[in-house]
Amino acid sequence: MAPFFSHRPQQGARLALKLRAVALLLALALPGCKSKFARLPALEADATATSVSGLSSGAYMAGQFHIAHSRNVVGAGIVAGGPFGCAESIFADQMPGPGTAFLNLSRAINGCMLDAMRTWGVPNVALLAERARKLAREDRIDALDALGASRVYLFSGKEDHTVAPSIVQATAELYAALGVAKDRLALITEVPAGHAFVTPGKGIVCGRTAEPYITACGYDQAGDLLAHIYGGLKPRAPHTTGEFITFEQREFVSDLSGHGLADAGVLYVPAACRAAAGCRVHIVFHGCNQHLLRVGEAFVRDTGFANWAEHNHLLVLFPQAAASPINPQACWDWWGYTGRDYLTRAGPQIIAVRRMLDRLASRAGRVGS
Repeated sequence: MAPFFSHRPQQGARLALKLRAVALLLALALPGCKSKFARLPALEADATATSVSGLSSGAYMAGQFHIAHSRNVVGAGIVAGGPFGCAESIFADQMPGPGTAFLNLSRAINGCMLDAMRTWGVPNVALLAERARKLAREDRIDALDALGASRVYLFSGKEDHTVAPSIVQATAELYAALGVAKDRLALITEVPAGHAFVTPGKGIVCGRTAEPYITACGYDQAGDLLAHIYGGLKPRAPHTTGEFITFEQREFVSDLSGHGLADAGVLYVPAACRAAAGCRVHIVFHGCNQHLLRVGEAFVRDTGFANWAEHNHLLVLFPQAAASPINPQACWDWWGYTGRDYLTRAGPQIIAVRRMLDRLASRAGRVGS
């Protein structure tokens, strides 16, 4: 996840990643280039069959979006991420302003990554479950009865020393406490991966932890994750023939302050979803230091989600967080830097991504129209 830890890749690998990002960086920075980003298309997607996944901070965000919008999100893939609300201080609803995020920070590092605060009750699955129930009673997240029909994939690499396996185990326990049956939970712990998203052959050497946090361990994580959520899938396409659209994210945050999102995101549209309505949407949240301006399109193209989407009626949405002084590694918000509502439907990042989903589900137009 590395919101607070750095891992230095070899000099040549780092240079290669910077070169992959340079075109996007220029598009964002040079005067007159911002208009190059497309408008996110309306494709009449089936928003009621949405799924989410993410690595590390993205895994936390995937869980938050899932639980906040469980009426529409049918499943989640949590790769090296902890339970909903883990970093939240008990004073979250009492302390105004940035003080809440400051209190949450120590819990996030020590309690929700390293699992070094068990003595102080972090994480406490029973309390986290009650927190979720309270938010549901207050209608700040969807009613939790919808979670029972969800399917959840969880993963911890054997060589992951950034997020402890016991933290991922706590995520499974929380989902079970909130009504997800055991046969709908998959917890994968035997792959010798570091803190990274796992592929059959793309990325850094298996067992290492370094940018772009994609590792070649002979395991198709994207396929296993999607198959667990959606059931039988058509085979993975060896090559993608659809379109990667770099789209404008700013229109989805124009009225949101402190949202922490980048100017551009990416959508993968298979040809079948361009031609006909009803495709499902899988939303993928990158990890810290894994955004477009850091690693180029490595996370977008090399994880394999687009290959699985090709013949399985899936649109793949890659929203992007931004680096900032308060969030220098462009992590998704799982400790409250965007405000006290970050876990709920009123959280700025959750609002923005939900608006993107609503656009994809609308009937205003189609790619190429």
